[in-house]
Amino acid sequence: MANNSYSGLKHSRGHANHDAGDFGCSLKDLRTLMELRGAEGITKIEETYGDVNTLCSRLKTSPVDGLSGQPADIEKRQEIFGQNYIPPKKAKTFLQLVWEALQDVTLIILEVAAIVSLGLSFYKPPEAENVDCGKAAGGVEDEGEAEAGWIEGAAILLSVVCVVLVTAFNDWSKEKQFRGLQSRIEQEQKFTVVRGGQVIQIPVADIVVGDIAQIKYGDLLPADGILIQGNDLKIDESSLTGESDHVKKTQDKDPMLLSGTHVMEGSGKMLVTAVGVNSQTGIIFTLLGAAEDDDDDEESKKKEEKKKDKKTKAQDGAAMEMQPLNTDEGAEEEKKKANLPKKEKSVLQGKLTKLAVQIGKAGLFMSAVTVIILVALFAVDTFWIQGLPWVKECTPIYIQFFVKFFIIGVTVLVVAVPEGLPLAVTISLAYSVKKMMKDNNLVRHLDACETMGNATAICSDKTGTLTMNRMTVVQVHVAEKHHRRVPEPEIIPPTTMDKLVLGISVNSAYTTKIMSPEKEGGLPRQVGNKTECALLGFVLDLKKDYQAIRNEIPEEALYKVYTFNSVRKSMSTVLKNADGSYTMFSKGASEILLKKCYKILTASGEARVFRPRDRDDMVKKVIEPMASEGLRTICVAYRDFPAADGEPDWDNETEILTSLTCICVVGIEDPVRPEVPDAIKRCQRAGITVRMVTGDNINTARAIAAKCGILQPGDDFICLEGKEFNRRIRNEKGEIEQERIDKIWPKLRVLARSSPTDKHTLVKGIIDSTVTEQRQVVAVTGDGTNDGPALKKADVGFAMGIAGTDVAKEASDIILTDDNFSSIVKAVMWGRNVYDSISKFLQFQLTVNVVAVIVAFTGACITQDSPLKAVQMLWVNLIMDTFASLALATEPPTYSLLLRKPYGRNKPLISRTMMKNIFGHAVYQLTIIFTLLFVGEKIFDIDSGRNAPLHSPPSEHYTIVFNTFVMMQLFNEINARKIHGERNVFDGIFNNMIFCSIVFGTFAIQIVIVQFGGKPFSCVGLTIDQWLWCIFLGFGCLLWGQIISSIPTSWLKFLKPAGHGTQKDEIPEEELEDMEDLDEIDHAERELRRGQILWFRGLNRIQTQIRVVNAFRSSLCPYDGLEKPESRTSIHNFMTHPEFRIEDSEPHIPLIDDTDAEDDAPTKRNNNNANASATTASPSPSPTPTPTPTPTPTPVATTPPPPPSPNQNNNAVESGLHFFLDANSGKPQASPSAPASPLHSLETSL
Repeated sequence: MANNSYSGLKHSRGHANHDAGDFGCSLKDLRTLMELRGAEGITKIEETYGDVNTLCSRLKTSPVDGLSGQPADIEKRQEIFGQNYIPPKKAKTFLQLVWEALQDVTLIILEVAAIVSLGLSFYKPPEAENVDCGKAAGGVEDEGEAEAGWIEGAAILLSVVCVVLVTAFNDWSKEKQFRGLQSRIEQEQKFTVVRGGQVIQIPVADIVVGDIAQIKYGDLLPADGILIQGNDLKIDESSLTGESDHVKKTQDKDPMLLSGTHVMEGSGKMLVTAVGVNSQTGIIFTLLGAAEDDDDDEESKKKEEKKKDKKTKAQDGAAMEMQPLNTDEGAEEEKKKANLPKKEKSVLQGKLTKLAVQIGKAGLFMSAVTVIILVALFAVDTFWIQGLPWVKECTPIYIQFFVKFFIIGVTVLVVAVPEGLPLAVTISLAYSVKKMMKDNNLVRHLDACETMGNATAICSDKTGTLTMNRMTVVQVHVAEKHHRRVPEPEIIPPTTMDKLVLGISVNSAYTTKIMSPEKEGGLPRQVGNKTECALLGFVLDLKKDYQAIRNEIPEEALYKVYTFNSVRKSMSTVLKNADGSYTMFSKGASEILLKKCYKILTASGEARVFRPRDRDDMVKKVIEPMASEGLRTICVAYRDFPAADGEPDWDNETEILTSLTCICVVGIEDPVRPEVPDAIKRCQRAGITVRMVTGDNINTARAIAAKCGILQPGDDFICLEGKEFNRRIRNEKGEIEQERIDKIWPKLRVLARSSPTDKHTLVKGIIDSTVTEQRQVVAVTGDGTNDGPALKKADVGFAMGIAGTDVAKEASDIILTDDNFSSIVKAVMWGRNVYDSISKFLQFQLTVNVVAVIVAFTGACITQDSPLKAVQMLWVNLIMDTFASLALATEPPTYSLLLRKPYGRNKPLISRTMMKNIFGHAVYQLTIIFTLLFVGEKIFDIDSGRNAPLHSPPSEHYTIVFNTFVMMQLFNEINARKIHGERNVFDGIFNNMIFCSIVFGTFAIQIVIVQFGGKPFSCVGLTIDQWLWCIFLGFGCLLWGQIISSIPTSWLKFLKPAGHGTQKDEIPEEELEDMEDLDEIDHAERELRRGQILWFRGLNRIQTQIRVVNAFRSSLCPYDGLEKPESRTSIHNFMTHPEFRIEDSEPHIPLIDDTDAEDDAPTKRNNNNANASATTASPSPSPTPTPTPTPTPTPVATTPPPPPSPNQNNNAVESGLHFFLDANSGKPQASPSAPASPLHSLETSL
């Protein structure tokens, strides 16, 4: 075969395209070929190349042996046909990030104030020398000092630059980490190709045109290609076409395979014809990239993208982001914007943004009051008490005063606004994500990490997660005898033996094999499907060789293959014999396959009749005992089709898969991972319920659950089979009811023989449940393609890194690189740690905020000058924001985190204990500072710094105040390490080197600032004595902390916790609709938009009421075409939504929001209503009672259609239709309501 692969070349070289190098077809030819589908593609191949084999020979490859794999050949192919790599979007440069950091409002205000202050300090009015401008301005005469007036302005500018650089650097490193993460995901993605006759796995980026790739169930195709050989291959092409039906691929009907699509069933081989930017996905990405360069097309691009999102959503919910993993669309934003359903900003971010907005408002108020009071005091003092007139010559000096007051006000604001919050979250998450890599958690979506800390339930697979996924056959029932271990080959009759070995060898994927161990004396390596590996290992144990049989019957020689899927729960392969008869071998779940057996092989090797009675016997005596020991039972059977009967109808599966003859039943052991029982105990102690959802037999599942500790003896928990589960949760009409699920899930611990739909139903049922006072936060593990919907629906989806298919990985939030359940427990620990780190930071930050704001405010009011100068405030801000967030956000987690229950979604960020700490420490710090401020000069015997004139030199007095303030913050930072009222704040402090280095570093810089900061920092060098006093007063914080923790929180009833998240259901419906264009709900934006919304709402209500009255007047039920409230049943079937392709030519079509997997499919009853808006889109006649719009011009037509939104937030299908009265015809008009139009609260008021 290999030598004829060059035969087609001689005559093809003549008309080869000039850019084809010495290949028989050019890049352009292949690109145009791949744009064709189905029959067109076949005709094109036949016209141009004859057949696929000729195409192979033109590409210098062999369908059997693949490419030679020589580096020179590979390089040449990459040169001519391109690499399998889609270049990422360019990262933001450091300067762009700096520019973004400068956009911060408070910083802009500060910059302006500093520049004004700078300008004024250089301007000297000529006559000011001899005019009396009042006491306050007295100090200006001192020449040397007046010269130094510019320093303050310059120092503020400099500190602004510092803050900006730090922020930009943080953003930059965050982006860099994300790119690193992305490329790590990429490198891990490998694909199976045939090179030089050997089947090898290579990184996806190394695939070249001409490679022969082996594709199997669950793969995400990495390149475009043409099918050479396939078994029962079905592809989900929704990511490219939007058609949700699986497309059958065969060599003679539709051999075109496209990159970015998912293999949902079957297996096969393909010839790679286009890679990277020339593949179909690549072309789309290139178009997207091109659109981004044109800023003019910005708007149209957004619409296009949304439209594409629409097409990209696959209906079975297994649709993931269309990005194949190997596009490096790096930054976090990109990830979020990919076509995920609209997520609420993670719980934590929601609470934080809300809190930050509230604190910001308070700060703004305080700073405004400060400025007003300062100005008022100054004016009263100068113009009234001293009775001076306003002289023209003094104006600049007065303005300088006002600017100084303004700067003080702004600094109060700067200190009050905790801009360190987002930073702390980012640092904490980024740090956790990096460390979680070491714990075998590859986090794909940042917020998954923190959601995991709140998890209350984990639905785990059995195989591979709780067990080792290393399967071996340990018991077998063959020739009417039950063997407790693998029998000697001599015991089995030869005819039975031949059937058994042949059946197992051909009826398993040829990609599954058993390789020699990596280390001497190790266990043999299992490659491919582990259950099949167990059976092949069984063949080897019987001293037979499966490879010899496979060489004799290569994969191409198999007549037909029915691959395993979750519906069949069996796999069958048909061989055509020389005499024209057929033999079919089947293997599958024993209780399912035995129902289809009507004969069984006896001890003599003959077949005898196998009655239902015998079957029940077998179930009781063989299958149940095996299952109760935790074994998975598999039945192997065969069927002969005599030549005389002619060829059977292979598509009629029910007919084909009956009257089998049972060869044997084997029991396969998959031992529980040794570390799992311990991990499950930890989960249960941490308040997390672990449930097992498996496709296995219920007895097997129960046995394994008991071994893991999911079921304890004496518990009244229940184990159900999928069928029974479905029977209990559905009503008479077959619809799923939440109340029924609520009766079951709290006690359910094992769901066996479950389909992917059951898993999704269970997850959705638990998440939507309102039985518990906290909403459940559910994590799900999955490895198969069919787990996609459940992984997507869960709050956190874990995919298996080793056993998982690409589809599962794409749907997940976290990839477990070692497939181990105990890594999930580590993820819970990290998640809780993130939450605690942020609470620690908040506790510290808010103490500083409260103190600094009160000091600046009262100081300003009493002494007309803030004791903490602007530059000092900025330094304090830097300590408490940037450095503290670094120090406190990088605390490593400890197992003690797993000793408490999960916080839950609506627990406030700041608990009462934390409130007690914040106010307790604030009291101590304020007492010290005010004492120093008002009697400090007497205590230390120094000059008072109060009421100093405008440009007076810095005083020792104020330096001591500033220094003590900073020392107290440093010691309080150590206090903030514990938030649950623990006594020992030094516990494990040296495990966190970052923390130690930051505390000591800050201390060192503080010494430099005080001793050598001089005028810019308004500091004077202090003596050793004074320093020791400052440090002692700071140290007092630690002692005071002990006193505070002795006061029981329960006494302080008046303290209220703060920082609740906004619940989704608190958001009024109108606002949700207004948010349609956003990718996520941003709670801060909501806070700020409240006012505007209230106005609109008032208008809305009135107009709506008029409209409803009109609608009733025209005797039209307003529910026509709207969804009836009672029809919002909850059916979790997620296959039934039709997918509409919306073309540009019909701007008037209202769009149904994309329905995601979790959407309730319309039931029969509301089918016509829910899909009302489809009628305009689909030309097919439909039973919908939608009045067709009349051609008469109406004012209605002007309402623009809502932009197709990528939001999937609606849990019931909103039917974008509203009713108008057509002025001319009197007929009700169906028309879309734009989100901005005042109609879209019709549902709410109805």
